[in-house]
Amino acid sequence: MTTAVSIEKTTAVPSPRGPRGLVWTLLRVHRSALWFWGMAVVIGVGALLWAYGPGADAAWAEFRQMGCDSGRPGLGCDLAGPAGGRYDTVVTVAAGFLGLLPFLTAAWAGGALIGRELEDGTAQLAWTQSVTPARWLAAKLAVPAALLASGTLLLTLLHRTVYSADGSLRTALGSPEWFRTNTFEANGTLATAYALLGLAVGVLAGLLHRRALPALGTAVVGLAVVASVIDSLRPHLWPVETLVDKHEYPEYTGMVLGDGALTSTGARVPDPICVDDAKCLAEHDIVGFYRDYHPSSHFWPLQLMETAVVLAVAAVAVLIAFGLLKRRTGAAV
Repeated sequence: MTTAVSIEKTTAVPSPRGPRGLVWTLLRVHRSALWFWGMAVVIGVGALLWAYGPGADAAWAEFRQMGCDSGRPGLGCDLAGPAGGRYDTVVTVAAGFLGLLPFLTAAWAGGALIGRELEDGTAQLAWTQSVTPARWLAAKLAVPAALLASGTLLLTLLHRTVYSADGSLRTALGSPEWFRTNTFEANGTLATAYALLGLAVGVLAGLLHRRALPALGTAVVGLAVVASVIDSLRPHLWPVETLVDKHEYPEYTGMVLGDGALTSTGARVPDPICVDDAKCLAEHDIVGFYRDYHPSSHFWPLQLMETAVVLAVAAVAVLIAFGLLKRRTGAAV
């Protein structure tokens, strides 16, 4: 007696769809932007490493050769030589690029990442391939955010290393002080926060317009407005310190917010421009002068407070984007 036994074999076929497939598709479609960002980070890292090593050494050697460290510098020491100029240019351009990055990100996110795909119907096609709109948008935000954050953090760490190591050289070359916008943002967490804000604003603009060019323009203008408002709030995010002098204005130091004259009651009044005229000062009841400022020790409090504000605004933009997508796609989200 022969018994035929049939053995059924089941083969599990992995689905090409899912988070990995979605991420791979995103990277492939936007590989030009990925290559640009990768090259920008590599060039930035190389430039800052050069500034930290050979660039700074050459600038110092030139500075000493010009006799500017003798204690009696000549008129020629007011201007940097070729080596000093190259060093200063590299550091300044690196900070400038980090300041420009949020606007480049917003333009790309609004125009290419979201606007063009909605305009061409690519997004709608993806939603019919078992990829929900919510997952689609989450990938559009998460993958660029991870790449932006890792790259900007690396560049800001290097920029801060250069800035911290060459303080005397920066003073000699007249480089921007710590509170100047590009320098302030490039030396801490703000460069990363603003890049993420640019991504969020760009994505929201793309969902609003669903066309590449209008979304690109709206993203850049919208980010400029938001960044301008936050920048105006920066000096007020932490309590200022005040210097007082009975005879003249205290020296300029740090980020100066305001100054004026003081009366005998302690009231702050506009300076009557009496200079050293005792009679004029007495007539206006002026007994001293004040100056409000942020010292360099306020760098991190201001930096972290503004970072929190920027990330909060970015989070609001992301929530609005998901809400807008849900309203337009209904239960498909």
